[in-house]
Amino acid sequence: MGISTITLKEAIDRGGFYPSLVHHTVTEALDGREAEHQIVHVDTHFDMEEVHRHITVLVLAGEVVVVAHLDDHPAEHDDAAAEGSGEVVARISTEVVPVSRIRSLILSEVHRHPEQFRADRALAEVSLNLNWTGGARFDSMPADCGNPECMADHGDTGTWVPEDITLRIAATAEGDSAVDEARSFVRALRRASVDHAR
Repeated sequence: MGISTITLKEAIDRGGFYPSLVHHTVTEALDGREAEHQIVHVDTHFDMEEVHRHITVLVLAGEVVVVAHLDDHPAEHDDAAAEGSGEVVARISTEVVPVSRIRSLILSEVHRHPEQFRADRALAEVSLNLNWTGGARFDSMPADCGNPECMADHGDTGTWVPEDITLRIAATAEGDSAVDEARSFVRALRRASVDHAR
């Protein structure tokens, strides 16, 4: 497939979540590189009475992938009277990942009525998992000796968990075009990875 039919700016505007801020930050991270393919994914989840949204943008530009993530939350104030002011702050982080560092790229597809499969039929959803040797978090927990009655302090243990990107894009929520864009992005990134490995 060729260049996406929708521009990066159009995709970010369509996401509708602080589009000016997101576009500005991603453009700065691109540093003059031309966006070839992108995924713009806005996710909403509910926590008790609060609604949380965040946006993830993946952009393939030549030999790099720009990864941006933005979420917002109520501002923290030292002044108790200002706590309920409704002021919101947004945190956006970006990483520029060389294609050569991509270690794993998994695309899972969900097909409606597989017994009637046709190559030109739209998918129900896709899930993308992208992993590289970038940041990692350490999940720690108290160590134990296996004896449920032991009260001794055995220190801490834990595991390093690579930070990666997992996105689920469903046609019912985001439309067939968003699913097609995700597949196009994966195909282009796979080609770039293979070309770079030669």
